[in-house]
Amino acid sequence: MIIYFRGCVVREKLKYISDATETLLKRASVDFTVITNETCCGSVLLRTGFRDDAHEVMNDTLKKLEESIKEGDKILVSCAGCYNTLKNDYNKLFGVDLDVIHTSELISQLIADGKLLVKKTPNKVTYHDPCHLGRHSGLYEEPRKVITETCTLVEMDRNRENSRCCGAGSGVKSAYPDTALLVALRRIKDAEDTNAELIVTTCSFCILNLQNALKYRMNELGDDTVDVNKSSINKVLDISELILMGLEDEEV
Repeated sequence: MIIYFRGCVVREKLKYISDATETLLKRASVDFTVITNETCCGSVLLRTGFRDDAHEVMNDTLKKLEESIKEGDKILVSCAGCYNTLKNDYNKLFGVDLDVIHTSELISQLIADGKLLVKKTPNKVTYHDPCHLGRHSGLYEEPRKVITETCTLVEMDRNRENSRCCGAGSGVKSAYPDTALLVALRRIKDAEDTNAELIVTTCSFCILNLQNALKYRMNELGDDTVDVNKSSINKVLDISELILMGLEDEEV
């Protein structure tokens, strides 16, 4: 059984990611459930120094998870921050070894097992490595395997452990929004240098901040800017959305 932990940002701001993920799970006939009374994993509080508050929230979330999990169940997450927190921080702080899997890992396995059939599309994609999934958790290849099943992947010069941060983590977006935007604009420029059409990533915080920067960039260019100067990047997508675009046979 898969226990799908959506995460605060997906649950409250990017519901289309959970919709896409659940559609993929249903198409692959995966036995899953969603925690209806889901609470925060505690990542933001923990990384902004509110340790006591973080521990309180994390203990509450852990209790809810343990009430839902049976032996052999896996916790599926869409967000890199949730992945790092539930898999690594809960183990360090509480000594619990939760079986956590990221959507990129599960989708990769479902494609390899023939449970998700995807077709090649003409999209040219670049992948942004989130800090929490990459440097903190060492997950670099699974998202790339998924992307190359359906699109052409072009790498930014700064990738994997050398990836530039999106600028949203550790409370920066809330406390220093101008700095967060500046860092994200630099990442958009990294992506533009590949001539990709899409940025795909695996973290809801990265998606929000990069989407904000892309919108700012397009508004800055203006509608009357000649095409050659416009950004090549059309959208910032979660990996579940990308695979949903490339599913074969049935309409989605």
